[in-house]
Amino acid sequence: MSNPFDQVPVLPVVIPLGVALFAILVLGLRARRLLSLPRVAVAAALSIYVAGIVANTIFPIFLDAPGSDEPWTPSVALVPFVDYEVEDALINVAVFVPLGVLIALLVARPRWRTVLAISAGASLTIELLQLAAQRFFGGGHIADINDFIFNVTGAALGYVLFLLVVRSSRGSALVDRFRWAATAETPGSER
Repeated sequence: MSNPFDQVPVLPVVIPLGVALFAILVLGLRARRLLSLPRVAVAAALSIYVAGIVANTIFPIFLDAPGSDEPWTPSVALVPFVDYEVEDALINVAVFVPLGVLIALLVARPRWRTVLAISAGASLTIELLQLAAQRFFGGGHIADINDFIFNVTGAALGYVLFLLVVRSSRGSALVDRFRWAATAETPGSER
């Protein structure tokens, strides 16, 4: 049985998005005189990550959404931990672990509140885009408070892993090659 809805194709949207983001990031590094192969690798990782997140959280977008008399209707899940599976929680945590590491590499002074604020903003943006896609374009995802909670948890776990790596002098020296700040303070030393 074929899908009864026409969909917006994913790759023609997310590949140009990833390429454009990569170009902007590399040009920004060049303008700041911070261009290096490790930092370009971080730009590539971030670009691929963002394209992947968009592909897997905003799409599918249906061109012909079902009518209101159909059983499928757009919705929002605002009650935490209700009808939420452990597998979904683990996937959301795992998907956001890289964001916690990337934020720590990109900001000049990575702190808990910075990592949590940026990851919460990113997750909230995703959930709002899912809601907008449902409302205006027949999107196929539900905006869910649980996704938000476990996304931020994943980013926090990524930051913990980052902090563990930079605790050793060897790990810190390696990480410094990938950081985008010209000088960085020791993370986690906030008051």
